[in-house]
Amino acid sequence: MAEIDVEPVERIDEDVVPAGIDAPEYVLYGGKGGVGKTTMAAATALASARDGTRTLVVSTDPAHSLSDTFEYDIPSEATRIREEIPLYAAEIDPDVALEEQAGMLGGENPLGGMLGDEDDGPMASLLGGAMPGADEAAAMQKLLEFLDDERFERVVVDTAPTGHTLRLLELPELMDTMVGRMMSLRQRFQGMMDGVKGMFGGGADDPEEGMDDLDAFKERIQDLRRTLRDPSKTDFRVVMIPEEMSVFESKRLLAQLDEFGIPVGTVIVNRVMENLADVTDSVDSSRFATPNLEECEFCQQRWEVQQGALREAQDVFRGHTIKRVPLFADEVRGEEMLRVVAACLD
Repeated sequence: MAEIDVEPVERIDEDVVPAGIDAPEYVLYGGKGGVGKTTMAAATALASARDGTRTLVVSTDPAHSLSDTFEYDIPSEATRIREEIPLYAAEIDPDVALEEQAGMLGGENPLGGMLGDEDDGPMASLLGGAMPGADEAAAMQKLLEFLDDERFERVVVDTAPTGHTLRLLELPELMDTMVGRMMSLRQRFQGMMDGVKGMFGGGADDPEEGMDDLDAFKERIQDLRRTLRDPSKTDFRVVMIPEEMSVFESKRLLAQLDEFGIPVGTVIVNRVMENLADVTDSVDSSRFATPNLEECEFCQQRWEVQQGALREAQDVFRGHTIKRVPLFADEVRGEEMLRVVAACLD
């Protein structure tokens, strides 16, 4: 068989691809499943770390697509994944986090029994039922640890699809109430046990023993709420694609975030059928295939669908910074393509 000469693809000139990002300490990406949140989070974290900022990108999405995007097996603990730049990554597995946080009252973990998944256990009865979203609660506590980690100057969060993200955002209020209830129950039980010990001559333990953990965790929840509501510290970025269902989900997410008092600074429209040159001049767009809107009937129909969705999305865009990322013929995996996406987000 004759050999076919294939001209090698030119690599991106790193000098012209922007390093660093204009963003606060915490950047969270949210949106419907499959719209490209992981890609945006990975690209943002990579650009952030390239200017020397110690950056952690963490995913709360059980799909673990962050590992695929970076082409690196990312563990559940924050791990440096690049030697030449201070880039760290972690993928939170809610089920694993839940197992790690088993064992409450008397244990080191302040959440323990609250997170149990038994519907008819004694703690569930006392608390009026098992705590909803136990796995999300475990993920929240793990996320809190990362947000508090002084090793990192910026934390980029790839959130789970919209429904899971909204439950995650509801957890501070829910857990605040639950922790308060747990503290009250512990005080009551402690008084009861002191009385029993007194009747039988037993020594009284410190009634405040173990309460400090619950107080500290309650304060961390309140700190997280304040941080998410502070635009100088947090930028929640909604990612969507130009399709009707994604527009609907984005409107819903924006409304919910508004109810929580969480400002959204940026809306990113991903997979738009346009030339890369129309989005950024930092990358040589000639090496990328683009849809032929003049001769390709399929491309023309998809373009009309996208235009209709974008017209419907005007309310979503109003008052936000809009970033567009083209639809690429190649899969966005590996650092080279992530740098192209980062240029679009710059």
